[in-house]
Amino acid sequence: MFRHLIFIAIFSVPVSFSSNAYASANLQFEDCTLTSENGISVVEAQCAQFEVAENFADPDGRKISLSVAKIPARASKPEADPIVFLAGGPGQSALSSYHDIRSALDSANAKRDILLIDQRGTGESAALKCDLADIDATQQPSPQQLADMAQACVEKYQGKQSVGFYRTEDAVRDLETIRMAMGGVQFNLIGGSYGTRVALHYLRRFPEGVRSVVIDGVAPPQEALGQEHALNLNSALNLIFDACVADAACKQRFGDPKKTLAELRLKLTDNLPQVTVYDRVTHKPEQQTLSEDILAGVMRFYAYVPQFATLTPLLLDEARAGNAQPIIAQARMLQRNLEDMFAYGMQLSVMCSEDVDLFEAKPEYEKLLIGNALITTLQTQCAHWPTEPRAPDFHDVVESDKPILVLSGEWDPVTPPRYGEMVMPGFSHARHIVVRGQGHIVMNAGCMPKLLGEFFSDLKPDELDTACLDALDAPAFFTSFNGSAP
Repeated sequence: MFRHLIFIAIFSVPVSFSSNAYASANLQFEDCTLTSENGISVVEAQCAQFEVAENFADPDGRKISLSVAKIPARASKPEADPIVFLAGGPGQSALSSYHDIRSALDSANAKRDILLIDQRGTGESAALKCDLADIDATQQPSPQQLADMAQACVEKYQGKQSVGFYRTEDAVRDLETIRMAMGGVQFNLIGGSYGTRVALHYLRRFPEGVRSVVIDGVAPPQEALGQEHALNLNSALNLIFDACVADAACKQRFGDPKKTLAELRLKLTDNLPQVTVYDRVTHKPEQQTLSEDILAGVMRFYAYVPQFATLTPLLLDEARAGNAQPIIAQARMLQRNLEDMFAYGMQLSVMCSEDVDLFEAKPEYEKLLIGNALITTLQTQCAHWPTEPRAPDFHDVVESDKPILVLSGEWDPVTPPRYGEMVMPGFSHARHIVVRGQGHIVMNAGCMPKLLGEFFSDLKPDELDTACLDALDAPAFFTSFNGSAP
């Protein structure tokens, strides 16, 4: 199941919590602590709850509460325009995922507050979570299982929440309502993955509320989110495996990983022996067989992060040789982590209203690793998911003269650099930076945090000196489970 999901050094900073500059009748901040999903990272912040109409066309109807947090600037007199981080997914909590990108905004946080808002349907903002426990994450679910899961999730929220009103359109209206409650300040938006869609759509709807924009791992509005996932993954894996062949130690140890992957996929048509894996919670041994879903899921999600991508030739080689335990163990870990991180119901609310009617299962995709599985999964589930109409201009190119920084990773398996290029024609004051050997989301990479600080300060994307990124490259490939070659 987990191959079908859409998913796009921590240090303490002394801050003062005496300022409450954005307090209003509807937005009152109080001291709080933000804790990461794994409970390891904590950040001191200020938090507030903000009430909005679930359906903006019915302001007197049902209300939902949005969870908002502020990381105050370190400066005694911060700039008036905060930086707003927009999380990915769809379905990820901004308050929880901030820990993953905290270092990226450290330089910018010196002068500007960081504002985090759990988008409606995620985190602590009326989250729409579906029960995935009854679906075997290692096997392709049947259409009936997928339909039953979606229907059960709809029934879970029946009479409590109207799931059709958890679209990007609703989220940007929430953002604008919060901005007005903060006195009409301008926002500096930074979005990652699906968060780039939110940033661009907010820029389309409320340009007066925007000072600047950073979009990292771009989901261009012209594209139906998810339609090209199989194609994009295939291209990224080719880049990763070509890099292995170009590396003497990797090539000597593994040959050509493309051929290994092809051979392994052929072997999966046979009855492979079961291997023993241990449940990470109960530690009980379980028997499991390597499946096409396990292989596709691990290859897909490990391609997101170069440190994991450089492990894939080793995992493939071990599995081809008959040792499938490592790749199966990684799949089980990934599946549980993804379930914890994302609100799947919110993902369906976004995609069923905004994208799925544009999907097309293509015969040429069937030869690719994830094929049409994601497309057909969402088509099946969206047939049971309540939707609201999409705005006529939703998939149009966004046009703006605002200062915009577009970021892409060379190896990105889901939002490749060509997606960044797709949005550039609409902008008159923008720059696209592609970071070599990096995957999905590059705002943390190398000197990028320093460049982000400069951009938010000066708003001169063309004058950024990106020479410091030239030293960046992918990490060395693992040649054994002890690490890379010396």
